[in-house]
Amino acid sequence: MNDITDPPSPFAQHLGYELVAWREDYARYEMPIRPFLENRQGIPHGGAIATLLDSTMGLCGLWSGDAAERRMGLTLSLNVQYIGQAKGTKLICEARKTGGGRTTFFAEGEITDDTGQLVAKGTGVFRHRRS
Repeated sequence: MNDITDPPSPFAQHLGYELVAWREDYARYEMPIRPFLENRQGIPHGGAIATLLDSTMGLCGLWSGDAAERRMGLTLSLNVQYIGQAKGTKLICEARKTGGGRTTFFAEGEITDDTGQLVAKGTGVFRHRRS
């Protein structure tokens, strides 16, 4: 299964983040830092960072390995720790599923910029959504 070729959601298109890797228990999104994502200090807004973590962590637990089985999920809890300021031109978020069961899973994620600067970390709890 390779949903990387699926069209992104309108929200993802608006923010400009793209899925670049997805496999069992892992996902990676990248988002160019554009002026409309910046806060008054000229750095990426915390809400944009939280959104990127939420999307990446939520997706990392939805891999099925079967193109006919498209899984969906919902965020139950999201925790974000803002660590540093982005200095590069894009944000890179990698997330891994850390546990869970049939209906709920746990994930952790990390955002760096393209210079390697650690920007944020997060954890979340997600639920598989019934179709």
